[in-house]
This record gives sequence, C-alpha cells and structure tokens, in this order.
Amino acid sequence: MAMLILLVLLIIFALLGVPLAFAIGASCITYIMMFNPSFLSMIPQRIWNGAFSELMIAMPLFMLAGELMNVGGMTDRLMKFCTVLLHPINGGLGEVNVVASMIFGGISGSSVADTSALGSIEIPAMEEAGYPSGTATGVTVASSTMGMIIPPSTPMIVYSMISGGSVGALFMAGAVPGIMIGLGQLLLVYILSEKHGWHPKREKLDPKEAKAAFLGGLPALILPLFIIICVSFGICTASESAGVACLYSLLVGFFIYHELSWGQVWEALKKSFISSSSIMLIIGFTTIFTWVLTMEGVPQAVAAFFQALALPRLGVALVFVIMILIIGTFIDVSPAILLLTPILLPVMHQYGFSTLQFGAMMITGLAIGLVTPPVGMCLNACNKINGMPVFEIFKHALPYITINIIVLILISTIPALTTWLPTLLGYSLN
Repeated sequence: MAMLILLVLLIIFALLGVPLAFAIGASCITYIMMFNPSFLSMIPQRIWNGAFSELMIAMPLFMLAGELMNVGGMTDRLMKFCTVLLHPINGGLGEVNVVASMIFGGISGSSVADTSALGSIEIPAMEEAGYPSGTATGVTVASSTMGMIIPPSTPMIVYSMISGGSVGALFMAGAVPGIMIGLGQLLLVYILSEKHGWHPKREKLDPKEAKAAFLGGLPALILPLFIIICVSFGICTASESAGVACLYSLLVGFFIYHELSWGQVWEALKKSFISSSSIMLIIGFTTIFTWVLTMEGVPQAVAAFFQALALPRLGVALVFVIMILIIGTFIDVSPAILLLTPILLPVMHQYGFSTLQFGAMMITGLAIGLVTPPVGMCLNACNKINGMPVFEIFKHALPYITINIIVLILISTIPALTTWLPTLLGYSLN
C-alpha cells in the first residue's frame, strides 16, 4: 500500500507538469512524512551524497566540449570531411549524416547535442540535395542515437556511478553496439537512396579536395580517439579526459580555426551548466527514491517475480528488451538509469548478465526512447530546427530505428558483442 501511494504521487506530480526532479523529491518526501517522519532529517544528506561524485565531473565537461566544438568551427569541418569522403557513394548526404553522428557522438557523449548541433546543418543540406524533408529529419534523429552509445557516453557515466562498473570498460562495452548501429543505418540509407533515387549524383574523389578536407577535419577526428584511448588504457580518468577535451576544443577554436570568441564560450558554459545541473538535481532526488525502494524491499520483490516466471535466460533478455522500450517512451535517459539500475541489475546478475552487458542493453534501449513519442528529446530538438510535428518525425525515423532494435536484441542475447572488447583490454566484466 505504501509503495502504491509513492508511485501514484509520482505520477500525479509528473502529470501536473512538475519538473521530474521535484516530482520525484516531492513524492518521496510526502511518503516519508506519512510513514517514516523520523527519516526527514536524513534527506539533505542523501541528496548531497547522491549528487556528490568525482565521476560526475566528466558529464558537464563532455557537454561543454561538444558545445565548444560546435561554435568553434569543428562541427562544420567535420561535416565537410564526411561530405568529401562519401561523394562517390550513392546516398551521399544521408551517409554523411550517419558518419558525422558516429564521430560527433564520440566527443559530446550526448544524442540530443548531436541532433541540435548537426541537425541544423544536415537537414537543410539534405533537403537541398533532393531528399524529402521527412527522410532528412528521420535520418538525423535516428543516427543521433549513437551519441550516447559510442564512447564517450554521458549516460554510461551515470550508469557507472550507480552500478560501480568501470567507466573505461563501459565505454568499450558500448563501442561495438554503437558501430553496429552505424553500419546498419549506413546500409539502409544506401538501399533506400538507391531505390528512391535520392541524391543520385556520384562524384569522383578529388585528391586535392580530399586532402584539404582531411586536414581541416583532422583536429575533430583526433579528439574522440584521444578520449577513447586515454580512458580505455587507464592513461587518465573520464573526468580528466573530459577536461582535456574542453581545453583542446578551446585551443582549436581560438588558435587553429579562429572562429571562437569569448562570448561564444560564455554561451557554451551557460548551456552546459543548465543541462548538467538539471541532471544533477534528478540524480540527487532519485537517490532518495531508490533509498525508499530499498527500504520497501522492491528489488527483492522484482527478483522474486522474475524467478516465479521461471523463464530461461533468453526469455528474461526479451522481457527486459520490451520493458526498456516501453519505459524509454515515457522516462528520459538519466532518470530511467537511476531508477531502474538499483532494481534490475541484481536481478539480471542472477541470470548471468554482467554489469557491462546490462549497461550496454540499457543504454542502447533507452537511446531508442529518445526518438519515440511522447518524451523523445531528440524528436523535440529536431522539431525546433524545422518545425515538423514530433509524430511525423518519428514516422520517418522508424525504418532506421529498426536497426537499433535489431542490435538491442542481438546484444541482449549474445554477450560477446558487449564483453569481447572490454575483456580483450583486460577489464573485469562486473
């Protein structure tokens, strides 16, 4: 009964439009006042302990690096490099869209940042090249889902804080699924472009143009490789690599591209501060929520429920896939990770899922939620770019999101897809 009251309160506050962090906090405080008022004095400490983590320093810094990259000219040159590279391939700018998302996702660690930064460039360019407006927006939002799967990944950092898994190992666990999604979407764009005659013009690769584009885009290409290598091989922590990424973006924007100004730096700082602070508030209040769930024995009840189903490992994996796809349509990524990990991770461990595999499954599944209504943060970001209705964007993105779903099912049923690379680099699976 007490648990039901807590959940009903959370739903009511959310439906009333209360920001999620405060909806979680208000429902938990109401619950504690009703059933355990002596615990009220512990709430401030719980909130502080939940949000206070050295690991979380990496999150706003990666966001800032992505913002600086965008305003400092690195995004434009990255797009130019991808365009020249893919000129000989039918599908042209659709292929550019996917490849640019794969590279940009390796810097910002955020799918929404990917949609916002690249979408304003890619969508008009694709429309001008002959792509239907719906296809241009669909490819853009679908390809942006790789931003939170391909390392570095801001959601992986949040998951690492909750699960205790190694950030470097989790980055590597997401690398193969992210690349699989990218290659699958590239193939689909090629097939559909060939079928419909979108951007049919093929141009031979001009060596001089390719060289100039490569040299111009080289600083943007170096950064994600640097981050992945440093974190994966223990050269520096995720937070340190994020700090270096910010410094690198500043130096390139000021002294190599000469496109960055202090006014733009200030705007990038404000955007990063607002985005990261909202996540930190959610983290703090969600700590109380998970504390209450633990006191009520919810993780044990969920574990007993799964055991009562007597499903094989494959059945549990498919149930989880369906569950995470449904939850992702209503709850944003970070809150979902914070709410579900303490409940589901112990259960999944009992069925032989490692911390790394479960993390990759959760992040890949929740990435799909970013392009599914009604929450769909990437859909909303794209709507602000071209004004197309959210459900219309989703309809056009659905064929490409099918690739994500296929990859999610594969990594849920084949552990090696997420554990092979971390194991190769000497990481523990748990």
